[in-house]
Amino acid sequence: MQLIGTSRTRAGRYGWLAAALCMAGVLNTASAAEPVSMQYPIAPQGSYKGLDVQQPIEFPHDIHTAVNKINCLYCHTYARQSKVAGIPPTSKCMGCHSVIATDKPRIQKLTEYWTNKQPIPWLKVHDVPDFVHFTHERHLKRFIFDNPEVMNNLSVDTVAPVCAMCHGDMRAKTVARKDKPMTMGWCVSCHEKNGGPGDCWKCHK
Repeated sequence: MQLIGTSRTRAGRYGWLAAALCMAGVLNTASAAEPVSMQYPIAPQGSYKGLDVQQPIEFPHDIHTAVNKINCLYCHTYARQSKVAGIPPTSKCMGCHSVIATDKPRIQKLTEYWTNKQPIPWLKVHDVPDFVHFTHERHLKRFIFDNPEVMNNLSVDTVAPVCAMCHGDMRAKTVARKDKPMTMGWCVSCHEKNGGPGDCWKCHK
């Protein structure tokens, strides 16, 4: 999969602007310092101890979300309108990191991929069998975009708890790790608790 979606020149041209916006917090739609209390879907019970997946770059989710308050949907933009959440293109990372933390080993490795025009070979952590039809778009519409409480305060601290139902709280993690079962019974339990469809054909096409 080609992850380099923009020319190096374009990233360099706009990198200073993206970096300034990151530091100023403008890339956040809101900056909630305290956890936001609101009505969320009822999370299904169950845990899973997944393997540590060694990624080509140890991406620190916690620094980006908990510290810098970058909304999950800023990087995983496909989730709004697609079945998959998507991995951000290298150009998006370089939009900030062409000028931010350039002395860090992780960023130097990121820059090396970018300079060599190579996609970063990220490894998938969360997956379901091919016979299961799961779409991020429909779930985010139900729990975020059709939820006035969230939409009136759209920030990482309101979006992350929804994502955490399946992915765990990425504000407290570095590299993603599977810690939810994602079994049929687990998913059915969530549908039952939150008024989701019970028709088999909704998930099995």
